[in-house]
Amino acid sequence: MDELKVFTGTAHPSLAQSICDYLKIPLGKAEVFEFSNENIFVRILENVRERDIFVVQPLSSPVNKNLVELLIMIDAFKRASAGRITAVIPYYGYGRTDKKDQPRVPITARLVADLLTTAGANRLLTVDLHAAQIQGFFNIPVDELTALTILRNYWKEKKLGDIVVVATDIGISARARDMAERLDAPLAIIEKRRLGNADASETIDVIGDVAGKRALTIDDEIDTAGSLVGAIKTLLDHGATEVYACCTHPVFSGPAIERISKSPVKQVVVTDTVPVNGKKKLDKITVLPIAPLLGEAIRRIHTGQSIGAIFE
Repeated sequence: MDELKVFTGTAHPSLAQSICDYLKIPLGKAEVFEFSNENIFVRILENVRERDIFVVQPLSSPVNKNLVELLIMIDAFKRASAGRITAVIPYYGYGRTDKKDQPRVPITARLVADLLTTAGANRLLTVDLHAAQIQGFFNIPVDELTALTILRNYWKEKKLGDIVVVATDIGISARARDMAERLDAPLAIIEKRRLGNADASETIDVIGDVAGKRALTIDDEIDTAGSLVGAIKTLLDHGATEVYACCTHPVFSGPAIERISKSPVKQVVVTDTVPVNGKKKLDKITVLPIAPLLGEAIRRIHTGQSIGAIFE
């Protein structure tokens, strides 16, 4: 483990420290800051020649700054002759722009993959990508972890009776089906449609029976919480007795936390793939640590063991 080094940018240093605590190694020393002209500067403060380097940096807000910072850090490690550089991106920003669904639009998720590879990343470690095909955008190995086990274990311990797992979108139905099977619960799916390019959607119908049951919604991320609030209302209108929610990535943009606080949802359970502790009004929100999962994956990558065995 002496050859293993974990470094962090400014996006989520507390997560990187928790990963190092799990691995029982010190956090790597690096100087990362922004000049007055908004140019980012990086200097590695210890020897990394031929070392196995892991750079922790979710592409959370401010997304573009954190992305450029990560690219510059990777370049710095490459020029310092690091042996292998793994970009640890718990939340992969721009993941929703993963296909051409309109004329003359970019596939930004692919562009970000190209930028990371060109900068010098040799491997990607991430959690619950928005779309599975993003793995194929990379010409380097990609290890995609899932937080479903963490979320499932939480709900199992909570022992909610008579629940139905609800996919908030048809695109998340495969993961929701997996969660339903693990909780021995039925599955329902909310059918919705996006309203143009605005960050808004309209709920059309609920596929499945939720009447008289506790509904547990599942999604990969909660952004502005507009879709979640609409789903909660629809489920209650269809006879659900209570609504709980969970997701991997608590992006919580704009009015998200206020919307959750004012909504009739009983509880929203998330992981800390992006920072959430500094935000206010978290009375209905429970944050589960993702560091043990990432730390174990990093240990296995470094020692050449199976990642898939974590979930067996």
